[in-house]
Amino acid sequence: MSSALDRLKNLTNKISSYERTRKDNLVLLEELYNSLGINQKVEEFSELFNFKAINLSGASLLNETLGEVKKDKYLQILAIGYDKEAVVKSKNISLGYFGKAQNVDEELKNRVVEFIIRFRFEKSFMTLEHYYTMLESFKSDE
Repeated sequence: MSSALDRLKNLTNKISSYERTRKDNLVLLEELYNSLGINQKVEEFSELFNFKAINLSGASLLNETLGEVKKDKYLQILAIGYDKEAVVKSKNISLGYFGKAQNVDEELKNRVVEFIIRFRFEKSFMTLEHYYTMLESFKSDE
């Protein structure tokens, strides 16, 4: 009995921790959105999440080499928009251009990388919620 109760407590703590982290992440993400000037391209913070994805050119997003500069590339934040009515459905949109990656200040580069990771963290929660809601339609009326 106590084993099941302990597992439930651990699960509850983990979920609570994720929610706190998510809330904090959104605050920090919005700060980066403003400080990196992305608010000049996307007027409302919430509109960021209309993009299918946001990618980075010029630095690595791989866990093993996170933030490592790619030689002779330009540091740029690229959003992938999607318009189902258009002939070409997806479109890359530059949200921030920072010049040659190897010439960009280390702190600025780190903030750009952090922005991408924080965006993806929140986007993953939104995707999870979306599919959770979709699964509700498969539940039978009991």
